[in-house]
Amino acid sequence: MAERSTAAVDVADNSDDTSLTAKADQSTADGVAKNRERDTDSDEVQESTRTDGPGTTSPPELHSGHKLARRYRLEECVTRLDGFSSWRAVDEKLRRAVGVHILPADHSRARSVLAAARSSALLGDPRFVQVLDAVEENDLVYVVHEWLPDATELTPLLASGPLEPYDAYQMVSQISSAMAAAHREGLAHLRLNPNAVLRTSTGQWRIRGLAVNAALRGVTTETPQRTDTEAIGALLYAALTQRWPYESDAYGLAGLPKDIGLIAPDQVRAGVHRGLSELSMRALVNDGATASRHESPCTTPEELVKAIGEMPRIRPPEPAFTAPPEYQRTTYQQGTYGRQAPRLGATQPVPTPPPPLQSRTGKALKWAVSALLIAALGLGSWQLADALMDQGGKNEEPGPTQTSDGNDKSPKKPASGKPISISGARDFDPFGDQTEKPSDVEKVYDGSTASYWQTDYYLSSDFGRLKSGVGIILDLGKVQQVGKVKVTFIGDTSVELRSASADAGSEPTSFDAYTKVADGSGTTVELKPKSLKSRYLLVWLTELPTQDDGQWRGRVADIKVTS
Repeated sequence: MAERSTAAVDVADNSDDTSLTAKADQSTADGVAKNRERDTDSDEVQESTRTDGPGTTSPPELHSGHKLARRYRLEECVTRLDGFSSWRAVDEKLRRAVGVHILPADHSRARSVLAAARSSALLGDPRFVQVLDAVEENDLVYVVHEWLPDATELTPLLASGPLEPYDAYQMVSQISSAMAAAHREGLAHLRLNPNAVLRTSTGQWRIRGLAVNAALRGVTTETPQRTDTEAIGALLYAALTQRWPYESDAYGLAGLPKDIGLIAPDQVRAGVHRGLSELSMRALVNDGATASRHESPCTTPEELVKAIGEMPRIRPPEPAFTAPPEYQRTTYQQGTYGRQAPRLGATQPVPTPPPPLQSRTGKALKWAVSALLIAALGLGSWQLADALMDQGGKNEEPGPTQTSDGNDKSPKKPASGKPISISGARDFDPFGDQTEKPSDVEKVYDGSTASYWQTDYYLSSDFGRLKSGVGIILDLGKVQQVGKVKVTFIGDTSVELRSASADAGSEPTSFDAYTKVADGSGTTVELKPKSLKSRYLLVWLTELPTQDDGQWRGRVADIKVTS
């Protein structure tokens, strides 16, 4: 059930239409129950949208084992509703799990679904669950998308309680940034809810069903940016309070009490981060009645991204270290195994040492050892004298004369740089969602190349054309003379070394505050700036290698700084 719930696409609707409910509760020919994911959008959420009437065509009769394009083998039906069905399938060509939406070619929404799927596939943003194929074949239209067995929906995450402030901040930051990028390309979601938001095992938040879910259900609106922005506000509200910000219950969450209106999250639950509480109100409220009454509402994802950027950065919680258990002595120590432990207070006999070698054999052995030592000393002395004589003979050979006055000094080898300890580091993603695997940053200076920090995966070596790079900011503790920075990668990687001004009183947060001082590429790169004094260094990755899984991802195993 965990895999099914995290990879299926949220396309069902919990409407009052009893005929649709009856269809949803039926079973397919393979005996799998339908409509495992029932959407429970409230009227308040959907009041600005329009849902077209359901298609008159019945869903195609398919079963487990059926193959599409001689490639996609259907495994399990997860949704059958309103003329279409959604399946977990296997791509036999690439040997991986995929998800498939199927509807008849003469379905009233078949053309809009194909158009939405192809537009979503062209976006190619890794923050969205990718559309892999969109085909019309044999009177069927089907859309193939990624299947993420290691991801978890926001719905079950909230079932165990509200998110921590750092997790909620990461969620709203990444989702807002992703939706802003989609709207710049003319794409909207319109069905952004807890079932459409996934958190992967690496902590990345991803969105599924961009444009496709709304097309499958016939949802349209004249204000797509406002609709998606308010949906993000509702997600943040739910993440902070474990309540749905409307009167009706939805997604396993209780709604707000009736007749009190929309109240700020920090008034619903104690301990809510005030900045995040105000942010959710700015996204939810249209008339400017925000939590503080001083900030304007956010009506587009772009405005929401700007508002998040103006907030103080929320740091991840410090890891809790548990003290190791106290060492317990046992009787299985050297020399005691198999013996009975001595009783306390009892006097133990002291073992008598063995007698010296007084026998005839012992005396002979001592004389032999003494003779060997004398012979070794004599041989060593002879070799030392011979070496000194050879050196003296070489000095008498003619050659360039050397003065021995005290003013002549022989050239000395330049002293190797002293290591500079790294007092701290953090991930730096100014052109993306502001975060890039922050929990693993300390691995770049733990002294081991077996552990590493890695970026998110991208669709090309140039970060999928989404950004110019990502990096790690190093804090050296104080302004120091930097001679060399050695970076060890897994895979050939292009990198730049950038530094903040020595006059910087605190860590700069803007990319423009770091000046390029060296660059290089390879698996082990030595970056040698000229006459550099700084406290804050930026190791900036500009081109990523392909890893064993076929994805472009940067991995930094070790960073060493020397003077």
